[in-house]
Amino acid sequence: MKQASPPPQQIAEPRKPRLLPSRRPTNPFVWCGAIVCIILSLLLIVTGIIILIFFLVVKPKNPVFDIPSASLNTIVFDSPFYLNAGLTFLANFSNPNDKMDVMFEYINIDLYFQNRLIASQSLPPFLDRTNEAKLGAVHMISSEVYLSPGLATELQMQMKNNSVLFNIRGAFRVRVSFGFGRYTYWFYGLCQIELTNPPAGVLVARICKTK
Repeated sequence: MKQASPPPQQIAEPRKPRLLPSRRPTNPFVWCGAIVCIILSLLLIVTGIIILIFFLVVKPKNPVFDIPSASLNTIVFDSPFYLNAGLTFLANFSNPNDKMDVMFEYINIDLYFQNRLIASQSLPPFLDRTNEAKLGAVHMISSEVYLSPGLATELQMQMKNNSVLFNIRGAFRVRVSFGFGRYTYWFYGLCQIELTNPPAGVLVARICKTK
């Protein structure tokens, strides 16, 4: 009985080495963009830290807008609904900060009777140093301003009662300086004033707020 011969051994073919894809060098513009982004991020972080330290150390306060005195010179109706009026008041701009100067870059003041704008005035820029107050006379002139029948009647009733109410609104853009640092922001003032009748109308009461 013949023995089965073992199967011939299969000779494995040698594997061909895989060729790895060659790495392309990174575009220099990509590296430059990444470096710029990192630098900008660091600058933002440092700026935020400086601003935080500034507010914690200095504790800045808003300037204050006030009206210590005012006089109502004229109220005349050319027709039942067209108003001519003249009002003069003393504006007080005070800087309550101990370490910062305040530069008033833009000053606009509006005069309202109730919600009706009847006069507007802009003032030139000025510097308010630490713990300093600046006073300035402001003349508001209304010429041929139309009032609705309801507002005209209300103003005439107030004059009969010798108590005329006006609202004064101010919009201010200021630049604050502290050492080498500075920043600019807006703040707003609102005063409600009560005066007696013209031509010698005097200030009776006022309520002023700044925000």
